[in-house]
Amino acid sequence: RDGCYIQERMAEHSIAAAVDRTQQAIAAAYARGGRRGDKVRLLAATKTVTPQRIREAWVAGIRLFGENRVQERLAKEPELADLAAEWHLLGPLQSNKAARALQAFDVIETVASLDLAARLARLARAPVQVMLEINLAQEPQKHGLAPGEAEDVVRALAALPQLRLIGLMAVPPAAADPEASRPHFAALRAMSERLRAILPGSPERWELSMVMSHDFAVAVEEGATLMRLGTALFGSRPANP
Repeated sequence: RDGCYIQERMAEHSIAAAVDRTQQAIAAAYARGGRRGDKVRLLAATKTVTPQRIREAWVAGIRLFGENRVQERLAKEPELADLAAEWHLLGPLQSNKAARALQAFDVIETVASLDLAARLARLARAPVQVMLEINLAQEPQKHGLAPGEAEDVVRALAALPQLRLIGLMAVPPAAADPEASRPHFAALRAMSERLRAILPGSPERWELSMVMSHDFAVAVEEGATLMRLGTALFGSRPANP
């Protein structure tokens, strides 16, 4: 039922046009932020999005995709197995689903405890890319590490050779005004720079994923490298999928 509803709501929504508009807005925000040299890439958040629409996004040039749930990613995989794409887990990961997550995703963005990191390291048959999820405002209803815990966790992860820490992910407190997110984005960027510096060597890949569809321009100005967008690309979704 949800799939039919989504298709009806999105029938007139051109993903290719949305990608083009979004890329232009990103370029403008990149210039306003005075950024040089680094890259900003679109990651299509595909929760509740049908495989057909995901394929349209791939045709439009998107190569990074993210799902919130392991089971939804696995359910769509048979119809998308031929796409050359990188898949990210964007939702909380329960320890009992860690093995399946390793099969389904190239990057796990939501590592928020040493216990989960250690379990992933034990189960991984090859090095796995992970990101730390930070609960910027320490909101009790949200998943993620408190900012003060992050340094100890980063040092511990450096001792797990099966894991490759490639950056930080966060969801700022909900706010109607995108400018309200700016202090949180700036704080995460500063934290990111500090944590990257304590890792042995210099990670070849380092990401900052801290954006939703309504505030992505501000996030780009403040240093985001992954644009984690759903509504901006696919249109509105059911209120309670």
